[in-house]
Amino acid sequence: MTEFRGVAPPFRKARANAADFWRLWYVGLVVFTVRWLETVAVGVVVYQLTGSAFLVAMMTMLRLLPMGLFGGFIGELAERLDRRLALIGVIAMMAATSALLAAVAWMGRLEVWHLALASFVNGFGWATDNPLRRVMIGDIVGRERMSWAMSLDVGASNASRMIGPIVGGVLLAGIGIEGAFLLSVVLYATAIGASLTVRAHSPSTIGAGRVLARTLEGFAVVLADKRLTATMVVTIIYNLFAWPFTSMIPVIGRDQLALGPEGVGILAGLDGVGAFVGALLLAFLLTPRWYAHAYVGGLACYTAALIVFALASDPIVAGVALLVTGLGGAGYATLQATIVYLAAPLEMRSRVLGVLSVCIGTGPIGFVWLGWLADRIGAPDATAITGALGLLAVAVTFPLWRRI
Repeated sequence: MTEFRGVAPPFRKARANAADFWRLWYVGLVVFTVRWLETVAVGVVVYQLTGSAFLVAMMTMLRLLPMGLFGGFIGELAERLDRRLALIGVIAMMAATSALLAAVAWMGRLEVWHLALASFVNGFGWATDNPLRRVMIGDIVGRERMSWAMSLDVGASNASRMIGPIVGGVLLAGIGIEGAFLLSVVLYATAIGASLTVRAHSPSTIGAGRVLARTLEGFAVVLADKRLTATMVVTIIYNLFAWPFTSMIPVIGRDQLALGPEGVGILAGLDGVGAFVGALLLAFLLTPRWYAHAYVGGLACYTAALIVFALASDPIVAGVALLVTGLGGAGYATLQATIVYLAAPLEMRSRVLGVLSVCIGTGPIGFVWLGWLADRIGAPDATAITGALGLLAVAVTFPLWRRI
């Protein structure tokens, strides 16, 4: 496997632009937390209303769909905008969506289609994270400290996977889904405040026109670079066969493990506990020599553990399996954006990270497949089969991803 040379160890010169980095880190923490909070709350409510595992999977699928449909264009458009102002606008859009849902739920008129539409709208916000916020982080800390910054950023994402599901479950049981949406609005407001104080600006340096041509250039760069191509293939495998299992946690937690909303929230949070610990270890210990190993090995570990979770009949066994998925997922998630950022040409980073968003956006196919299969043979068996297919895909693509 090819090493990324010339990259300094983590924490070296980490004080540069520290204030802006931590503000952007906090913005990510908020957005990640709200995403998980609402994912669990919406999943439980949709399952209560419909009894359909397929529709539960569709809620998360709709959050991913904008990445696949528009990720490449978003990456190109990010180069035309002041990224700080664009980030503020995106957060404001998501806050408005959560506020509307809170109002509708408070009036007792919330329906499944409201949740579906809001999931799709907020998916646009998710699709902008790589080409907007994470490119800003990379520009602030520099390529030498990118893996360290991504370890901390993924740590925030994983901390949100502990906090969000637990808070979502508690609010759902104690107040109702309107409480979860109101908390989302408050958190988004603090993220807007943090974004307003970011000093680094990335003003547009690109004129009008050639949107499609420049977008296609990003895809051409990926296809011409073996490391980038392999990284995207691993990303697609994860999003088709690994990530969709998270939509089945509320279903398996309720039906197979006989847990209530609070128990489902705690169970889902254990994945975040493992991921948070893994991200912290990577921030201290990871060196360029192990980038590819952590990326692909993390995916394999994640996929194997989700099979154990799907087949577990005891909450403790299921919880331990989710801790392991978190540890594996930390390696995968930390190195995904890092490898792409380091391998992409300087002037193409937003566009190449936009291509990464497109690959992440293949997830809806996995969610549709898993939801469809779960409605026919049950969520546990469907999840285990999908995980096994993921391990097979990792093995079959070995000649490709060994080039990373």
